[in-house]
Amino acid sequence: MRSWEKNIRKVTPYTPGEQPQRDGIIKLNTNENPYPPSQKFMQKLKEMQGGSLRLYPDPAAKTLVDALAAYHGLLPEQVFVGVGSDDVLAMSFLTFFQSSKPVLFPDITYSFYDVWAELFQIPYERPPLAEDFTIVPGDYFRDNGGVIFPNPNAPTGIAMELEAVREILEHNQDVVVIVDEAYVDFGADSALPLIKEYENLLLVRTFSKSRSLAGLRIGYAIGSPALIRYLNDVKFSFNSYTMNQPSIYLGAAAMEDEEYFQGTLRKIVDTREWAKKELLALGFTFHDSKANFIFARHETCAAEELYDALRKADIYVRHFQQERIRDYLRITVGTREEMEVLIRFLKKYLRP
Repeated sequence: MRSWEKNIRKVTPYTPGEQPQRDGIIKLNTNENPYPPSQKFMQKLKEMQGGSLRLYPDPAAKTLVDALAAYHGLLPEQVFVGVGSDDVLAMSFLTFFQSSKPVLFPDITYSFYDVWAELFQIPYERPPLAEDFTIVPGDYFRDNGGVIFPNPNAPTGIAMELEAVREILEHNQDVVVIVDEAYVDFGADSALPLIKEYENLLLVRTFSKSRSLAGLRIGYAIGSPALIRYLNDVKFSFNSYTMNQPSIYLGAAAMEDEEYFQGTLRKIVDTREWAKKELLALGFTFHDSKANFIFARHETCAAEELYDALRKADIYVRHFQQERIRDYLRITVGTREEMEVLIRFLKKYLRP
């Protein structure tokens, strides 16, 4: 090691899903929404004035914060926004997890959590999921420095009942509990009603999945005014201008077309349920997903073999090397047409 490297922080980074840059592929590997933003949104994009780009954006992102607060029936003081939910979550780790006690999150979950814990030198432990991949609430009924978990969980897609979330909160009222609701719009029960009861509860959401705006990088948190104030204090100590002007303006505009939003959700959920039946008939097994993806394994064909075969056919899904889940593929729910191409390929490959 060179002498100047001794004082450099070294971490194993998060590995994002592959982003192939060519036409003609079916991309089912990063849980993006297969449908474009609404026509109303596209009209707002055309109307956006470029002259304001010479100025710094509003550090408080008030236009977007106000729109989100109004949409959820909250006060603006209960909303925090950031550059995608990853930015919001990283800021939350930095803000709330400062104890010498370990933060708790599942052993199989969003793989950025342990990266942030390592980066910020936060002690952590990962209670194992049950054999059926469900979160065991009782594993979080112990002394800790904070709790975080997605609902639905990723990459399993399994949703936790609201009463189980409440149980975890009841046993953790002296630390911050973060529920990552990136996929909640696809069929899980949101913990939003619990915000009024637990001032230590923070919900984190994203525009990247259900709102078809992964490219804008918008995430937000909902919580008590105290939690949001602490988040903003850290943000303004780190980077005052985290959100760009187009994201603030267009993020607010995206909240205006509820009919289109609900329509795309219905199409994704309907396609998901159709795909489940087709995959079952082909010999796949999986737990009931409430997200916009299916986490499935085949009874005879290895996941890595299927992953490679699909990739050669320009169909991209996600495969993880983690020990407990290496037999599984995470398949994003695309359009009905995309999923039909996937099923046709699998029928031909698995039943030649």
